[in-house]
Amino acid sequence: MALTPPVNHWWHVTLYLSARGLGTGPIPIPGGILDIEFDFLEHELVLRTSDGGRRSFPLAGKSVAQFYEETLAALGALGVEVSIHPVPNEVEVAIPFADDTTHCTYVPEQAQAFWRQLIDAQRLLQRFRSGFVGKVSPVHYFWGAMDLAVTRFSGRTAPAHPGGVPNCPDRVMVEGYSHEISSAGFWPGGGSEGAYYSYAYPAPAGFADAPVPDGAFFSEEYGEFLLPYETVRRSPDPDGLVLEFLEATYAAAARLGDWPSVEKGNDERA
Repeated sequence: MALTPPVNHWWHVTLYLSARGLGTGPIPIPGGILDIEFDFLEHELVLRTSDGGRRSFPLAGKSVAQFYEETLAALGALGVEVSIHPVPNEVEVAIPFADDTTHCTYVPEQAQAFWRQLIDAQRLLQRFRSGFVGKVSPVHYFWGAMDLAVTRFSGRTAPAHPGGVPNCPDRVMVEGYSHEISSAGFWPGGGSEGAYYSYAYPAPAGFADAPVPDGAFFSEEYGEFLLPYETVRRSPDPDGLVLEFLEATYAAAARLGDWPSVEKGNDERA
């Protein structure tokens, strides 16, 4: 966030799935690029620069404060100077990173299991993304809510988001939701094994009552449709169920929100 030029809807600070975990992609630094990757096979954080520099350290067995200290030390060893706001966002209790010795649990098996769920979700979200020729986000990972997401846009502006997310400036949400969207993805909440989700902003009248496949439902608590991962896992056709869920919820948002049709408008907005 500190080193990368801003892109609309905060797309410049998302993470991306890799063959080993989750990574930043290229971050510009003087004279080259930096990337940082959570490696969920070797369970380490890996920092690399385009001049051949490399630093890594284990993820397990340390507190947030230790992780923060070792990350800054690794960046310094690679010659990368950066100043950040060292406090977490989107959580009720925001302990500054350097002071957080409370959170100190990293379970390798659980981290890897979640990453493998993301691999499965990435495959389906990419298929879903490919069917829309208008403005659509990459399939990317937002570290705030820890969700792998893809967002379709109607092309019209939206009412200003009210904000109010814990320890997150309102301007973040105003920028993220500046235009009408139908967004879907996968996150570790919403079910005992995580869930696929789908929502619209602003949600059109009647959206919560739209028909969805068996096993999916609208959550009043979260204000979105959910399809629990355990329901998908037990389905005779898991891929078909997820794709049906994604298409049905998008179709409801577009129909009830009176989105311009793909044929008549989306090519001009791509």
